[in-house]
Amino acid sequence: MPTTRLKRIETKRKYLAIILLSLLLILIVGFYFLIIRLARFYNKIHTQPQTVVQEKPKTTYNVIFLGYGGGQHQGAFLTDTMMVAHVDFEKKKAVLISLPRDIWVKIPTKESPFYSKINAVYQMGLFPENYPDLDTNYLSSNDNPSGIVKKVVGDVTGLKIDYFLAVDFQGFVNAIDILRGIDINVENSFVDKEYPIEGKEDDLCGKNEEDLPELEKIATESAVLAFPCRYETVTFSKGETHMDGQTALKFARSRHSSEEGGDFKRAQRQQQVLEAIKNKVLSINFIPKIVPFLDDLDDHIITDVKADKFLLESPNANQYNVTTYVIKDELLSYDRSDDGQFIVIPRIGINKWKEVNSTIDNIIKGVTPTPSGRPASKPTIKL
Repeated sequence: MPTTRLKRIETKRKYLAIILLSLLLILIVGFYFLIIRLARFYNKIHTQPQTVVQEKPKTTYNVIFLGYGGGQHQGAFLTDTMMVAHVDFEKKKAVLISLPRDIWVKIPTKESPFYSKINAVYQMGLFPENYPDLDTNYLSSNDNPSGIVKKVVGDVTGLKIDYFLAVDFQGFVNAIDILRGIDINVENSFVDKEYPIEGKEDDLCGKNEEDLPELEKIATESAVLAFPCRYETVTFSKGETHMDGQTALKFARSRHSSEEGGDFKRAQRQQQVLEAIKNKVLSINFIPKIVPFLDDLDDHIITDVKADKFLLESPNANQYNVTTYVIKDELLSYDRSDDGQFIVIPRIGINKWKEVNSTIDNIIKGVTPTPSGRPASKPTIKL
């Protein structure tokens, strides 16, 4: 995919760099910079002299943040990280909701029902020509994949998604290295023997191409057994650890550890990384040093946020109460699709998001949810 395609953002060039880097910091800092911008925008509305009756201004925003690998290999635009930020800058509170990448979702189509893992939705929006049955009502213009992403994430969470932002892994790594690393308290030691090596995704590891069909069958049970050269072992020891960008990325992406594996544990670590970056940014007063690094980071971001909605700072940002939440397995069940994919579905049945929607609504309202009911039996999956 051409690099220029990732840089199409409908704002004037003189605002572009500031907005792009600011939005990258939104992703890696957690909510802090999003709160800053929305609060300042809100304050501006309420402090300017009013000469006519105005509609009540919007005080809450929902933003979906996506992290993806990038590069030229197959699956480069599958998202490893999906988080929804709900921000209320009137009540000065925010909620960060992590979505497991293996959630099985219904894709909006014109005719035939179609289901997919949620981590493929961003890719569908980028390359709609590969999915001709997609409902064109949810396809955005200018190669912007936000429409279908907002629709699907909105169905899962029950929230109307206002904006989206996607950043590739290199942008994530660059940002942490710019900060000269972050400090994270690793809560539990773990080893992941199947961490993917960048650039090795299609390596046959010395095997013959005619053996590929059989190897792919083996890979469904053990990818590292079929293609050992594609993976490395990563180890993290319990305790305070200083991490550079690559190390932090491995900590945030790892999902095959027997001790700390799976989407739920990974989502918790990703939120831990965001908190660590936020603390580092604030401790070194990084905000005034932003401009020199703009050229290094703006190639790694795509977003649909409009420049006039956000400004750089607000004295109220430190007053916000921030809550983090991972959609957990008490609301979800593990399953397999008809074609053998490992998937996660609502425990009450495929595409039945009422319980998840209600739980998220309660989290936002500050009510402690109590899941009830029993998991449904395996439904039929239409592909």
